[in-house]
Amino acid sequence: MANRQAYRTIECMSRGRKKQAPLIVVFIILVVAVGQHYGWLQNTQQTVTQKASETQPGLYAVDHFVDGDTIAVDMNGKTETIRMIGIDTPETHKPNSPVQCYGPAAAAYTKNLIGDNRVRLEADPKSQNRDRYKRLLRYVYLPDGKLVEYELIANGYGFAYTQFPFTKSDQFVEAEEAAETVVKGLWGNCTVTVEANGRKQTNNLSP
Repeated sequence: MANRQAYRTIECMSRGRKKQAPLIVVFIILVVAVGQHYGWLQNTQQTVTQKASETQPGLYAVDHFVDGDTIAVDMNGKTETIRMIGIDTPETHKPNSPVQCYGPAAAAYTKNLIGDNRVRLEADPKSQNRDRYKRLLRYVYLPDGKLVEYELIANGYGFAYTQFPFTKSDQFVEAEEAAETVVKGLWGNCTVTVEANGRKQTNNLSP
């Protein structure tokens, strides 16, 4: 009697396992399917993000670099020179002017910072659209949100250019003061003078 009862118990357990087996298989299939779908979604999102960064209006390829505070971009098939708002880097290509201390370093920093990235351009409501040289006046942003002008000033490659009004002047002045305090970049390598109009300049490099 005891053996027969034990046999029935084992038989019931076996049947239970057989009933659970299809459920386990279904569960595994669902897990795999969800994982594949999630991976597909990630790949799709990455593709969409990449396409958006390539085609989104306002993102422009850099045609060439002029100096630390000036670049040229391909804007709908036309090359436009962009003068960055609120910053003044030492001169490298100004006509009838010598190359200034840290000018080449600032130009190299801008080129390395932007690299092959497209840039987002933003006008300032307090600034003119173009300067007297017909260059567009714009803030220059990288795809990750970094503001090129701010990075230049904060790392000692240029001065806050406050001779003309712009909305980020306080932020840029604070970045300049912080760089000067720790003698970063040009502050530790150049002689800085202030002109009568308040514009800062570095010393000329020897020819």
